[in-house]
Amino acid sequence: MKTKDELPACPVATAVALIGGKWKLLILRNLRARPWRFNELLRDLDGISQKVLTDSLRQMIGDGLVYRHDYQQLPPRVEYGLTELGQEMLPIIDALADFGNYYKSVLKR
Repeated sequence: MKTKDELPACPVATAVALIGGKWKLLILRNLRARPWRFNELLRDLDGISQKVLTDSLRQMIGDGLVYRHDYQQLPPRVEYGLTELGQEMLPIIDALADFGNYYKSVLKR
């Protein structure tokens, strides 16, 4: 995890630094329900490359939002899930979903 000195002074900028970009929000959306395996995420997130998914997961693990559980078995089995800190981001995901639904409803009029 980063130190306080490495983070922006603005709390909004700090949150955006943690979940900024298209893919991290969608990864959080998926992990809210249950732990996912890497290939499940890769298949479900249409358009994401393996490299971007790997990099995003590593960053989110480093930021303390996501954990990686390696079952140490053959064939290899690894799952990714939300940490307690990552679960604190779920109201943000919910608020974005609510706004997205509201925005769609306004456009239908």
